Amino acid sequence: MSDLLTVRDLSVAYGSGAPAVKRVSFTVGEGAVVALLGANGAGKSSIMKAIAGLTPASGTVMFGAEDLAALPARTRVARGIVYVPEGREIVGDLTVRENLILGGYQKAAAERKQRMAMVLDLFPEIAEKADRQAWRLSGGEQQMLAIGRGLVANPRLLLLDEPSLGLAPLLVRRVFDRLAVIRRETDLAIVLVEQNLAVTMRLCDDLHFLRGGRIVGQRSAAELKDKAARQEAIDAYLGAAA
Repeated sequence: MSDLLTVRDLSVAYGSGAPAVKRVSFTVGEGAVVALLGANGAGKSSIMKAIAGLTPASGTVMFGAEDLAALPARTRVARGIVYVPEGREIVGDLTVRENLILGGYQKAAAERKQRMAMVLDLFPEIAEKADRQAWRLSGGEQQMLAIGRGLVANPRLLLLDEPSLGLAPLLVRRVFDRLAVIRRETDLAIVLVEQNLAVTMRLCDDLHFLRGGRIVGQRSAAELKDKAARQEAIDAYLGAAA
């Protein structure tokens, strides 16, 4: 498997304070799912925003053979990097369909229509409410809409920031089940930021644990299927945050 994303010595600082991210390095293969886990304030979202081009950063971010340093966020979307932020950030006054159209604004009309049909087939809960204002959806439906909006852009790399945040366990399972379908049926690569180890393990290949803006450990999902190894990782890297 060739590397689609290579992050090397990435650092992010806001103002004159201590860096939020300190020399982080990891790779994501074509079609792979890589998770970044850690407590609030560990630097996970800052890494995602840096990859998406939404916050200044130092270090190297390569997408395939292309260095992203000089590319603004809009161009990164056109290259196939799509960020689904924490908190969803859908446009509540627009309908479900209109939000999906926004996701494919850079695509030709025919491709956008095809991608929207695929998303509505994948998420029948929102397909039934396509002409309803987005603010009227449940939390789980809004998360499906946020992910679907990202998928309309036909990404090669999807950056998912805390998709389980604020959702009841049943809805978390439903969202992750749909992500598993996407995983099986496409070659889409995903970087997943999460605090929920159990649901993350169901989807990802590799997990990187962060603390204080640094990667402090790495495990494969296969390794963590062993209960003792999983508890060891929780104790070593997540502690009470798990």
